[in-house]
Amino acid sequence: MLPLVSIISSEPEPITPDAPVALSRPLLTQQWLDLTFVHWAVDPAAVAGLLPDGTVPDTVDGVTFVGLVAFRMHKVGWLRLPGVPYFGSFPETNVRLYSVDAHGRRGVVFRSMDASRLLPVVMGRLAFRLPYVWSRMSVRTGEDTVGYTSARRVPGPRGAYSRLVVRPGERITEPTGLEHFLTARWGMHNPFFGDAGFLPNDHPRWPLHRATLVECEENLIESAGLPTPAGEPVSVLYSPGVPVRLGRPIPPPRG
Repeated sequence: MLPLVSIISSEPEPITPDAPVALSRPLLTQQWLDLTFVHWAVDPAAVAGLLPDGTVPDTVDGVTFVGLVAFRMHKVGWLRLPGVPYFGSFPETNVRLYSVDAHGRRGVVFRSMDASRLLPVVMGRLAFRLPYVWSRMSVRTGEDTVGYTSARRVPGPRGAYSRLVVRPGERITEPTGLEHFLTARWGMHNPFFGDAGFLPNDHPRWPLHRATLVECEENLIESAGLPTPAGEPVSVLYSPGVPVRLGRPIPPPRG
């Protein structure tokens, strides 16, 4: 196997809180609402084999991260058409890793994407080869907490589940470098074309709040083929959300 750094031909792009390129002709529009980001540090060698060909783990001080991200998808729409209110609105919980490709493009890699609407699950799997799975899910807001539940339906593994409850705190005026690293990701890597294609996105700067993790019971991370998180998460964040635009997949670089 080649060393992890051997496929990177350029320096990783800088981490910016704003999208580096605005998408003038988006393929998809949507809103991501009531997001909770929970992250644990992980050894890059433990996850490198789970990334698409042509990418390596993106790191901070020699470590990378696995994220459990729960939110409400709202009004997914194609091109410039209005978002769909029912089939385009649903809870979602993702397990994701952090990646960089040979062009230095930083992104995320989804290991699993639980969603509660069957039609978007089927479309995401067929049209984009994304690891969507159909689950029974809910997002509930209390007086000062937000709770998310997920129970896997199909495809398996059966019994994959999560339960998160967080208490958002005051809004962050200046995120740390790690908080930018974990949230300011302007695309995803996925084997759209065999190797790692890149699907860009743009959205306004995140409104972020640090949050207290009140409850966390889950096996989605282990079910996605990753090591079970050890110890407390290194970061727990909440955002009320942003409108998002997704571009067309960009083919991987050819030598």
